[in-house]
Amino acid sequence: SFSGIIYNYDKEGVHRDETGWEQCISVPLVQPDMFGLLHQWDKLLEEFSIGEDWLPHRYEEHEHNCYTYALAFINSVLTAQGKQHMSKSEFTEKFVIPQTKRASKYITLHQELMAKEFYIVHHPEQEKQC
Repeated sequence: SFSGIIYNYDKEGVHRDETGWEQCISVPLVQPDMFGLLHQWDKLLEEFSIGEDWLPHRYEEHEHNCYTYALAFINSVLTAQGKQHMSKSEFTEKFVIPQTKRASKYITLHQELMAKEFYIVHHPEQEKQC
């Protein structure tokens, strides 16, 4: 179960929501070498979110949006760690795509179970062991 606050950015500015994100995909961002940041994470996110870049009038649907907000925050943390920034494509490939592929598999499985009440997977390697 989830507990916490979801920070997000849209044409109305930065929002801090406690509900309404039950259908979202969680993308783990803190690597083992960054665990020291966990206790500072909320403070860093709040400080980042009050910046002028995230005022409502700065929002632009394709170029300055919630994705930009998330990536800019991640890059601000990387900067604080003395690490190199990630590009949109690197972030998408490294973090977003693996999680969406996993979610897609679970959604497909769920749909099959709801429709048929069972799901069969063929494992040729198991047949060889018999």
